Amino acid sequence: MQKTRRILAWCIDFALVVAAASALAVLTFHRISGLFTDVPGLATRGGLDLLTSRGDVVDTSESVGLFLWNKALGYVEQGFLLLALATFLYQWGSLALAGRTLGKALTGFKVTPSSVGRTALRAAVTTIADVAVYALACVLLVEGEFLLSVLVWALAVVVFFLNTLPVLARSRRSLADRVAGTTVESLRLRGTVAVTPPYPPQPPYPAA
Repeated sequence: MQKTRRILAWCIDFALVVAAASALAVLTFHRISGLFTDVPGLATRGGLDLLTSRGDVVDTSESVGLFLWNKALGYVEQGFLLLALATFLYQWGSLALAGRTLGKALTGFKVTPSSVGRTALRAAVTTIADVAVYALACVLLVEGEFLLSVLVWALAVVVFFLNTLPVLARSRRSLADRVAGTTVESLRLRGTVAVTPPYPPQPPYPAA
């Protein structure tokens, strides 16, 4: 039961990461679209390149094309960097302030100890395992490094399972917990029940 709750907690937190990735993807798409719709800017740059190239139209076209490609690639890389940064800040801020992320709060878990240093280290390992390595693989793929991208994707899968599989063991401590020296504890609500005697106490009878 506790393992199922840990998986559910991870799914909730990862759903937030997916939502952030979707928002950043939309933002990146609009930034790239703005490059091609900025006609005055393109015309100015193309004109300056044409003048400096002494009328070489082919060289000017290649220069403008490379400018657009590098700009678009930079926007994509910035999007992945922001995703990794947002994931780290979410994990670190939640654990440092409340000792739990939203997923752990909803499923009844808390990370201890929740000191700033330990939670930062745990958030860093979690971000690397869940987001950062995959983001690096995607960036390499966009840059045309296909073989290296495949190798990094394989590394990302290995790192992910190295972080998550120990949760299924008896200690239930992920790689992030072991590196940071933290533990995920299950919270149980304990209420107190007042017991009322069935009859009110009787005063002592006077001796005869």
